[in-house]
Amino acid sequence: TRKLAFPFPLHGVRRMAAIEATTDNFNELIEGNDMVLIDFWAPWCGPCRSFAPTFEAASDSHPDIVFAKVNTEEQQELAAAFNIRSIPTLMAFRDQIVLYAQPGAMPASGLEQLIGQMRALDMDAVRADIAAAQQGKPS
Repeated sequence: TRKLAFPFPLHGVRRMAAIEATTDNFNELIEGNDMVLIDFWAPWCGPCRSFAPTFEAASDSHPDIVFAKVNTEEQQELAAAFNIRSIPTLMAFRDQIVLYAQPGAMPASGLEQLIGQMRALDMDAVRADIAAAQQGKPS
């Protein structure tokens, strides 16, 4: 195998934070990543603009999680598919399962708490609960 040599050190390089999610790449984002946080927003939305730095900072702190943004003005079909009625709305996916979907800007501490809860979940238990619910049985 050939190793790539970089003429400069990569430490300290700011990675691209949140990526733009569209109808074209949405399924690939969810299916190709273990954990995904999605911010549904619009350019005219004051609370969305206020939440953006918090979302971006969290993306820098958690490079193992995909942080994506859906511009609801440009991606109306995607917003409608998830029944987005208020923005900002934050959705959290793990293993292609929606774990969280709530409108409203979240403080940094709340976002960190959500990320911690996402990481701590026993996904086998979550899948078992979903299967039981689909069969109409309590778990």
